[in-house]
Amino acid sequence: MTDSPASGSATAADIAELSYEEARDELVRVVTELEQGAATLEQSLVLWERGEALAQRCEEWLLGARARLDAARAAADDAS
Repeated sequence: MTDSPASGSATAADIAELSYEEARDELVRVVTELEQGAATLEQSLVLWERGEALAQRCEEWLLGARARLDAARAAADDAS
């Protein structure tokens, strides 16, 4: 993704299309930028909101992975 998180051009729909790794990597960039403290208050708020959405996307991926693992384990238990 080439858009800057602070640009506002990336939408929730864009985030919904990210893989876990893409969302995680962008979240790391957002956190790093916020920690530097160089952004204006408005830019920081945009970054924060983007970070929250990215964190939620990562959590969705992880919950989905856990559900798949649980289902595979249950199927393996049923088979034995």
